Amino acid sequence: MTSGQKPRAFRLSPEPPAAAGFAPPPERATSTPVIVEEPFEIVDAADGVPVPVAPRRRSPWGALFWSAAGGLVSLGVGLSIERMITDLFQAAPWLGWVALALLAVALVALAAILGRELAGLRREKRIERLRQSAIDAIAARDHSAAMGVVREVSALYADRGALASARARLDATADAILDVDDRIGLAERELLADLDRQARNAVATAAKQVSAVTALSPRAIVDVAFVLFAAVRLLRRIAAIYGGRPGFLGFLRLARSALAHLTVTGGMAVGESMIQQVLGLGLAARVSAKLGEGVLNGLMTARFGLAALAVCRPLPFVRIEPPKLSDVAGELLRSAEKEG
Repeated sequence: MTSGQKPRAFRLSPEPPAAAGFAPPPERATSTPVIVEEPFEIVDAADGVPVPVAPRRRSPWGALFWSAAGGLVSLGVGLSIERMITDLFQAAPWLGWVALALLAVALVALAAILGRELAGLRREKRIERLRQSAIDAIAARDHSAAMGVVREVSALYADRGALASARARLDATADAILDVDDRIGLAERELLADLDRQARNAVATAAKQVSAVTALSPRAIVDVAFVLFAAVRLLRRIAAIYGGRPGFLGFLRLARSALAHLTVTGGMAVGESMIQQVLGLGLAARVSAKLGEGVLNGLMTARFGLAALAVCRPLPFVRIEPPKLSDVAGELLRSAEKEG
């Protein structure tokens, strides 16, 4: 192919085009491939569409073990409580009734906690399903699916008064003829642009706090404890910004997804690019080792925050540029350079 030609896409067709005027024999009509040129715009439209990763297959033995162990523990605890209440009734009837009342209160509280956990998990799965549905709609160029995704995302924020005008503008374009990317991108700009700014600010604030505490703390155990605390708080904050309400189980699920995202994108390791970004500024020769450690911890916190943003966002980045490390940690690097 010469340098002046554009790349072209071809489709293998089992039948020749009608315009060619060629009538193959019946026995070879379905076996002869014919090359048909496709418009170059199709290649452009398909370029950049994210490819979903196939879910990893898991062994059922782990789930079976924990289910059996949980059942045994539950039976043991229930039998112990039953024996205790029986003994209390034999010692004094009023103590037995008090124990039964306390058991009823504990069961009601446990039911409320489980209900909250299940509601949080359902909301997280709903957000994940919306994001995956948007990716599938873009890949398949499915206009009906895109409209359904936009409606569900709008309904997700129905209880937020600050987004009422944005939802009204989005509803006004429901009958407009828009491309799949444009429709989802419009919902992204109207509903998520302000939430993205809040999430970026939360990541930048957490990164600066981790950097400052790490640079000033006298003990390494304090650094580790505060980094873990900041990561937990940041993940919960970002989930709340995008509409998630994770409980304990939901938080563990989000944390696992964020760490998996970091592993896939290579963000857990301080690679050559990050070393060049930090040390390439000449910080190693001009700042103390403690401040340099604070900068690195702040950058890793920012990287974790970006991963949390990616897994908590209900839509993929279509028309809005995804935030980069320099967007949330640029001030951190500049301040460290000034200190040097």
